[in-house]
Amino acid sequence: MNDRPAGTAGVGRADVGDRPVQARAHATAATAGRYALVPAPRLSLHAVARRSGLHPDLVRRFVALGLVDAERDAAGHLVFAPTAPAVLARVQRLRSGLCLNYASIGLVLDLLDRISLLEAALRGRGTRSEPPPWT
Repeated sequence: MNDRPAGTAGVGRADVGDRPVQARAHATAATAGRYALVPAPRLSLHAVARRSGLHPDLVRRFVALGLVDAERDAAGHLVFAPTAPAVLARVQRLRSGLCLNYASIGLVLDLLDRISLLEAALRGRGTRSEPPPWT
């Protein structure tokens, strides 16, 4: 039996057994971009500085050096992702723990991100790298 109102049979839906399935959902998911229904939370410069314990001018300097990503809002103010304080804490740990200058910290951060991606790819495949040969 069909529980739909008259005149709506097959409009944007296809029935598979007893489950209604969106007819175009699969096709549009592959071709359409993803749009957030709710804007992603952003942190202001002062909020990031307060959460990371750094002066706002130092945070601006880190943005200029490319150590932390930031965007500009409609008013031209810097806005950051919620992960920015964690990135700044990582920068500070590298600076104090390894006595690196800020230019080399950028390189180390890029290498650490690359290592994380490669390790995730290995975990995703479920395989480990080949053991070294005996000879």
